[in-house]
Amino acid sequence: MGISFRGLTSAALVSKTDRDANMTEKDVADAPASYAGHSTSMDAGHRPVDEKLGAPRSEEETDDDSLNKVDATVEAGVRKAQAMTLVWTKKEMLLAYVNVWLLAWILAFTSSSIYLLTPYVTSSFEAHSLTALTSVISSLVAGIWKLPYAKIMNIWGRPMALTIGIISCVMGLVMMAGCKNVQTYCAAMTFWSAGFNMVDFSITIFVADTSKLRNRAFFLAFVASPWLITTWVYPPAMARVLADGGIGFKWGFGVFAIVIPVVAAPLIWLFVKNNRKARAQGLVPEEPSRGSFLQALKYYVVEFDVVGLLLLATGLALFLLAFNIYSFQKDTWKSPMIICFIIFGFLLMVAFGLWEKYGAPVTFVPWHLLKNRTVIFTYTMAFSLYVGWYVWDSYLYSMLVVVFNQPVLYAGYINNTYTMGSCTCSLIYGVVLRYYGKLKVYSFFLGVPLTILGVGLMIHFRQPDVNIGYIVMCLIFIAFGGGILVISEQTTLMTVSKQQDYPALLATESMIISVGSAIGSTIAGAIWTGVFPVRLLANLPAESQKDFAAIYGDLDVQSSYPLGSPTRDAINLSYGQAQRYMLISGTCIYLITWVSVALWQNVDVKKTKQRTVGLL
Repeated sequence: MGISFRGLTSAALVSKTDRDANMTEKDVADAPASYAGHSTSMDAGHRPVDEKLGAPRSEEETDDDSLNKVDATVEAGVRKAQAMTLVWTKKEMLLAYVNVWLLAWILAFTSSSIYLLTPYVTSSFEAHSLTALTSVISSLVAGIWKLPYAKIMNIWGRPMALTIGIISCVMGLVMMAGCKNVQTYCAAMTFWSAGFNMVDFSITIFVADTSKLRNRAFFLAFVASPWLITTWVYPPAMARVLADGGIGFKWGFGVFAIVIPVVAAPLIWLFVKNNRKARAQGLVPEEPSRGSFLQALKYYVVEFDVVGLLLLATGLALFLLAFNIYSFQKDTWKSPMIICFIIFGFLLMVAFGLWEKYGAPVTFVPWHLLKNRTVIFTYTMAFSLYVGWYVWDSYLYSMLVVVFNQPVLYAGYINNTYTMGSCTCSLIYGVVLRYYGKLKVYSFFLGVPLTILGVGLMIHFRQPDVNIGYIVMCLIFIAFGGGILVISEQTTLMTVSKQQDYPALLATESMIISVGSAIGSTIAGAIWTGVFPVRLLANLPAESQKDFAAIYGDLDVQSSYPLGSPTRDAINLSYGQAQRYMLISGTCIYLITWVSVALWQNVDVKKTKQRTVGLL
């Protein structure tokens, strides 16, 4: 949607029977990663005696006591993150946040520029029709890769994970600069998208590792704020790149391939420096030898839950790909390939759940947290939020150009209202949460109602002969609601979980959002193809009936008819009739979002016990 974005000790020493008998809902949220099922990835030599229950601690040890020590029961990467946080100086931390903002800015600028340049690249290879498919494949792979990346962060550490992400970004950009066919460009887009998502995810986890809980929402908004600038900067910059006498798109990609590692280098250096400092102070225990190559391979196969990740990644890929490529098939949804993709994708995802619950020695999903109602309903909230968004937003740009007769530039600016409004609102929301930290209150009484109000009003205003100002007003309502909800969905998950669970929980949320987005786009496409052509055929004057196919399939043809002409009026009316169904559907879906928020625990980020050291 516009913002991309996204306690360290074991449980008290009691027997499993006693704990089960007395456990409250809050206790479930506070349970260690290894509780209630399987162990959650702990290094050899540091595993608890009972791998099903986790390492116990004395009842005298409180969460506050453990903030200034490294939890030996968690994964190696989490231990390194905890140790580094203990040795950061305030000056280094401030420099790191400045560097993170600059890195987020250059990533946002590069991502927006690639989106704009891609049609010109595919056109240069006489394959413009593959533009959408190129984006679909790269986005799909990038979304799936976030799942194993979360394990990399916890096992190998944050610095290594960030470095892998930067390398993937640079590889993709170098391949774009040197590509000679659309196949190479598609592969390059995959490397870039995976790298972009990895670095963006690393930034979110860095904020979670280093910020105080009451300030976390603000810093999540802070690292998303570069979009406030890039939204206005990248179009004229790329116009110069593509203009006669400009450097051309290949050198445009090449410049980014140089700038990104230069901007990221100081941050990686700070990570490495403080990791060495923590090791020198004895805060990071030496990792035991993994033995022979085969022993090490077996260890990482178990730790990365390779079987589970393969089941989930394959299932998710097949399931989402079906929703993205069905329109390319002659029989669309009746295509045997699409049917097989959906069925086998769903079955593989079910198999993943069964494997994680009953077969995996080390789980990817923190099952004990999936019993917490706040986690469950944060996921349903995020799912419904993105389904609803893609239902009503998918054809907004087309309507701005055709029905409201906006030039391409202005249509783009109006379409970016959400980005500007949500980023601005999230910064204000982050400050407010520092002093009054009840996420549920703001989300339930402001976030969802503003979103429903904006989409609901557009049922009336997103019609022909309505002033465009009303559309902008509705988008501002939605943007302010989204600024609250997107920050809340990430912060809520981190409030009820522990540091070692952040990557897995947020990666799972990202997966759920990907599914929701695909389903929302599919619903929008089904409404559009089911309503718009039927209404268009009924509304077109007799003299334009012969041009029905051209009008239906081409935005330029639709907008070429003069305003006020019978044909243009018929097109605009058909748009309004189709959009009405989309907006009603989106509004109804947001009721699920509202109910989900109502079922959260009323957590207070100001009063909840700190789970990380938090320097800022």
